[in-house]
Amino acid sequence: MVKFKVEENPSIEKTNELLKDGLKNKAIIIITACCRVFYEGRAKSNLELGDRVIIIKPDGSFLIHKSEKRNPVNWQPPGCTVKFKVKDDLMLIRSIRKNPKEILDVEISKTYMATYFVAKDYEELDLIGSEEDMANLIFYENPEVIEEGFKPIAKEKSISNGVIDILGKDKNGNIMVLELKRVRGSLGAVSQLKRYVDNLKEENEGLRGMLVAPSITDSAMKLLKEYGLEFKELHPPKKLKKEDIIKLDFFD
Repeated sequence: MVKFKVEENPSIEKTNELLKDGLKNKAIIIITACCRVFYEGRAKSNLELGDRVIIIKPDGSFLIHKSEKRNPVNWQPPGCTVKFKVKDDLMLIRSIRKNPKEILDVEISKTYMATYFVAKDYEELDLIGSEEDMANLIFYENPEVIEEGFKPIAKEKSISNGVIDILGKDKNGNIMVLELKRVRGSLGAVSQLKRYVDNLKEENEGLRGMLVAPSITDSAMKLLKEYGLEFKELHPPKKLKKEDIIKLDFFD
């Protein structure tokens, strides 16, 4: 099997041939082209002629990028089916999603480059500094990072309206509900914490709720105080074994 293939300024027929081979080989396909884009599904949209990057992945993901911004201007999720054909000197590519029904059509009038790459990658992302790392730090390693005398009782405690990250007691025996966020605390995080506290407060006099995060927005802090809840600044621990560190010396 050919690992990769590149065509510069290919004809529409050559683009069609590369696309066929790429899909057959379950490759990542990247096409830079002048194209129009049409979407129909939960809404409708048209994007007139322009130079764009089209990415088709083996899992059915379909993305169209413009020259600016991080997110694709149009996209389809994994599980979609890709069809294509040549018609009147145009390359037509269609991505079909069954449920909900969505169709993304790309009409290519000029291809600048077409390439595919058969990628073999079986590794999963090892996220360092996650909410799980925060929970383990508080629950197993150093409970008093929350406050002096704090004692954890349960981790990922299921209740009727969700899952509490950590349930514990303060030094006076009051129940504490901790909601952990590895990123900046938002209004949504405050509302989530409030729901958990409301669920338990009738049976627990002196119940305390605390949002634990590296930082918090001004609006979230204001709402937190209105609800009588608390905030604790805590950054996710970043622990790497020496042998796991990938160092790029040329940045030093």
